[in-house]
Amino acid sequence: MNTPAQRPFLTRALTLARTEMAALSAFLVAAVGVFAFIQIADEVREPGGQAFDQHVLSLMRPYADDPGRPWGPWWLKEAAADITSLGGISVLGLFALIVIVFLLIQKKWLSSLLLPLGLVGGVGLSEGLKKVFERERPPAVMQAVETINASFPSGHALLSTVFYLTVAVMLTRAFPRHRFKIFVMGVGILMAFLVGATRIYLGAHWASDVFAGWAVGAAWAMVLWLIAYAVERVQRGHGAALQDERTVTVTAPTNV
Repeated sequence: MNTPAQRPFLTRALTLARTEMAALSAFLVAAVGVFAFIQIADEVREPGGQAFDQHVLSLMRPYADDPGRPWGPWWLKEAAADITSLGGISVLGLFALIVIVFLLIQKKWLSSLLLPLGLVGGVGLSEGLKKVFERERPPAVMQAVETINASFPSGHALLSTVFYLTVAVMLTRAFPRHRFKIFVMGVGILMAFLVGATRIYLGAHWASDVFAGWAVGAAWAMVLWLIAYAVERVQRGHGAALQDERTVTVTAPTNV
């Protein structure tokens, strides 16, 4: 039974839980992403850790007379090649430029600063981790697209997760209704998933490379959100101008 003295504490605790739920969720996703990457990296470095990757690659390449041909009809390969380009640095750079200009027009100063920093940081994470692990890609004869650097983690999976999740989180703040927020987040997650899945399908990466890229990308995207959240809290407390301008929603009067 709650005593009168406990009620103010419980009220404050519930209020804090509601207001900080998004931050706690972001922190949890970041922590899970880091933990998942560490687990995957440990498996990759073990002598028998590539058995799962070999099995997935053999499923994607069932034609013994043509090892470079992926499973499925010819148009599926073409579609995968188109989709996988959505995680390339050139395409993401173009999309980022468009989004940044839009954010600046909307006076979203903080978001327009964090998005390019997030992509640059994602590139740094991708290239740095590749140099640390120096993992070879699947055999060239099984690759349906050209590749240029190390395999672990997948840069396409990492960068697409950072970009599409970050943009999705930014957009959720513009929609007051939960179903719109769910739709936008769902699209962001789907885009990141499709890019990573096509890297496996096209033989450009081992499956564990993509899983690691998703894990690091999700963790970095949530770190960016937490940074934005903390900066906005501090800025609003001091009345500074770096935070995003709030969008004013006008509600039409209803007739009684």
